[in-house]
Amino acid sequence: MEYIYWTIIGVLFVGAFASLIVPILPGVLFLLGGFILYGVLFSFEPFNWIFWTVQGLFVILLFGADYIANIIGVKKYGGSKAGVWGSTIGLLVGPFVIPFVGIIAGPFLGASLAELLVNKKNINDAIKIGFGSVIGFVSSVVTKGIIMAVMLIYFFVLVL
Repeated sequence: MEYIYWTIIGVLFVGAFASLIVPILPGVLFLLGGFILYGVLFSFEPFNWIFWTVQGLFVILLFGADYIANIIGVKKYGGSKAGVWGSTIGLLVGPFVIPFVGIIAGPFLGASLAELLVNKKNINDAIKIGFGSVIGFVSSVVTKGIIMAVMLIYFFVLVL
């Protein structure tokens, strides 16, 4: 039975990392769900208040990483709030409109179109801002991947 429990927990952890490329998946909830499921199926004994505090801080970092990386990527290339919003909307809509490619094309097109339509930027500036949004997205994926890996390492150090 233990193998089945670990498989279910492992699926939750894999789902968390899948959220890096499918942003609609609730990666943080998958991670926390894996921790809680471990406690329910095995024991909550390894998880003291320090564990939950550290993991809570990492969760805040995960949410902040997306937002901050997007803002930095768009703003560094001359974008505005409209570009940030366009990038965010493109990130959420892109994968559904253009499967696979939409994860990159969505933020790029969203930021570029927002800057063209709202701020009347020229096409070259809008493309540059779109490129910045992609850089922001990729850097947030890397950052979130590192944070989630650290969360899992901390979990496994305590339970194994």
